[in-house]
Amino acid sequence: MGLLDSFKSMLGGKSSGKSSGKSSGKSSGKSSGKSSGRAIDLEGRFQLERTAVTGTMAKFFAAKDSNNDNQVVGVKVLDPEKVEAFEGRFKQFKKPSEGQIALGMHHPNVVETYEVGVSTKGFPVIIMEFVRGPVLQNVIVKKQEQHLAGKRLKLIKSMAEALKYVHQQEFIHRDICPRNFILLPGSEDIKLIDFGLTVPAEPPYMAPGNRTGTPLYMSPEVVRRRPTDKRVDIFSLGVTFYCMIGYKHPWQGDDVTGRAALNHDTREPKELTDTCPNVNPALARIIMKMIEPQADDRTRSITDFLDSYRRIKEIYQDDAPSPVAG
Repeated sequence: MGLLDSFKSMLGGKSSGKSSGKSSGKSSGKSSGKSSGRAIDLEGRFQLERTAVTGTMAKFFAAKDSNNDNQVVGVKVLDPEKVEAFEGRFKQFKKPSEGQIALGMHHPNVVETYEVGVSTKGFPVIIMEFVRGPVLQNVIVKKQEQHLAGKRLKLIKSMAEALKYVHQQEFIHRDICPRNFILLPGSEDIKLIDFGLTVPAEPPYMAPGNRTGTPLYMSPEVVRRRPTDKRVDIFSLGVTFYCMIGYKHPWQGDDVTGRAALNHDTREPKELTDTCPNVNPALARIIMKMIEPQADDRTRSITDFLDSYRRIKEIYQDDAPSPVAG
């Protein structure tokens, strides 16, 4: 089975025969000079290695790229119908596509995008750096402490620096969650991925109504369809940090569906110091500040978080071991 056939089978064997907005026509103003908008021959150019990740609106493959000495790259093949459903609400604003946004991102803690185009069958395609490390979501769910032990102090800083960079480019990621961070094997570093729901940090894109994201990490203003800003990402990152430190969610419960997000402004989150008694109290305070339900009570910017975080020298008190719940 070829690369495109693999993707089509996951979509039920259908192709729209068209791209959704040509994936990457003009630059968004932050052009990197990389390939954009060309036709990409999935079948002829790539040799499928394995399916790596299922994203919000796409399938992501690891594949050898015959155009680049068989280097293993990430091939993200987007579902045109889902992309069109999301992008359609912003047509009047000429929103940059996911590919255009990704091409402009260049940071050590953000996955690098090499090329954007459309397959010969009309699927939008993004070619990017392939990171072999584990997805943070799997590490948390499976409590794989070997990937986090002794690394959290550096990982939290790297994750915050990645978001700081995205915000400096005047974008709101809108889907910050453990699923969108990949740890680098053999190091204490991590990369942010997936700009499928990312929007410019401009008033038309922050108006009420855009309720997209991952529910367990979604801020109350998104859930309630209120006006938004960059603080929605701060909330989501704070919940991610909480889960990474204590292996539990601040609004703990059995419901992991979209309804669970309704708890984020109707129930008090469990204090991180209660979930994880040996956590550094100073760190717990700044993380709990990130997940304040009311945006005006929340950490104002990711720069403010980093300014406070620089004073943190340890994750757990007195070098206590991290809590791996039984």
